[in-house]
Amino acid sequence: MKLYTVVGSPNCRKVEAVINHLGLGVEREYLDFFTGDLRQPGYLALNPNGMVPTLVDGELTLSESTAIMQYLADKAGADALFPRDPKKRAEVVRWQAWELAHYNRAFGVLAFETVAKPGFGLGPANTALVDAMKQNLARFTPVLDAHVKGRGYVAGDGITLADYSLIHLEGFKEAVPFDWSPYPHLNAYYERMRRNEHWAETAPPSREAIGRRPTAKAA
Repeated sequence: MKLYTVVGSPNCRKVEAVINHLGLGVEREYLDFFTGDLRQPGYLALNPNGMVPTLVDGELTLSESTAIMQYLADKAGADALFPRDPKKRAEVVRWQAWELAHYNRAFGVLAFETVAKPGFGLGPANTALVDAMKQNLARFTPVLDAHVKGRGYVAGDGITLADYSLIHLEGFKEAVPFDWSPYPHLNAYYERMRRNEHWAETAPPSREAIGRRPTAKAA
């Protein structure tokens, strides 16, 4: 299997965390976000969206990080990460759908507009969009805060795909203009997940490394 990935990409990080968790031997093909690798014809033939990650496993070419996570867990028979029991699986999928449609949709746009754009010279933030996403995040953050109160993980007694999905923007949490202080249970949940070795291994080695193809180490 080969994973096309970008260093520091939140959506790549959640897939990489699952690969680490499962101990899978997956070849990484690193792309450079800033030099146009994602728009090259060869890559667009694999992923017409021009986005990452993309997984190639034999004749299967699969995009969309959530689908890749689910595929890898199923292929590995990782029932703990992605339960086969219909009710338990539905709970995991529910939170993956929720983070995509609501919580991390707002968080992700806020992070892009206020952190990524100025940090990488991508233009000024859209202030109207920033205000709208802050309102949306304020709407959905209390939902997650209440849910994780008294829980170690989001769906069940142990870590699942839902956890790796929900915290994939963790690296932006303290950088975005949002007041997290009213949400102690959510903050504690993030701290627990930050200590997860499989997630921690996906962190970029430096700010300068984000989006860049890693340089080969000298022999």
